[in-house]
Amino acid sequence: MDRHFAAPHFWDYVETLLASGEWVIDRPAGSAHPRYPERIYPLDYGYIAGTTAADGDGVDIWIGSLPQRRLTALVCTVDLVKRDVELKLLLGCTLTEVQQVLDFHSGGSQAALLLLPPGGGMS
Repeated sequence: MDRHFAAPHFWDYVETLLASGEWVIDRPAGSAHPRYPERIYPLDYGYIAGTTAADGDGVDIWIGSLPQRRLTALVCTVDLVKRDVELKLLLGCTLTEVQQVLDFHSGGSQAALLLLPPGGGMS
């Protein structure tokens, strides 16, 4: 087992999921959260159409500024108010953008953990 403790094809399966559906951006960078208007999305945020995450909605994605929209990282979130755990897929994110996503999902009732694919994922 390698240091990531992932099944051999885990990251390949995530990439396949990303390629399997349309990416829908329903919260563009700079927009306010619908229930918490003080929370501003630092990057484009949306989901993969035709997928289902733990909350019953589509699998969440954050899209950064890099021209190549490859998988950068996963962020695992815990929200004590919603009482859920979710994975967010980060695509084409710089190190600064990854930190912005982590900051967005940290504090208050939320905590976040960064998961990097083999090779690091970030530029």
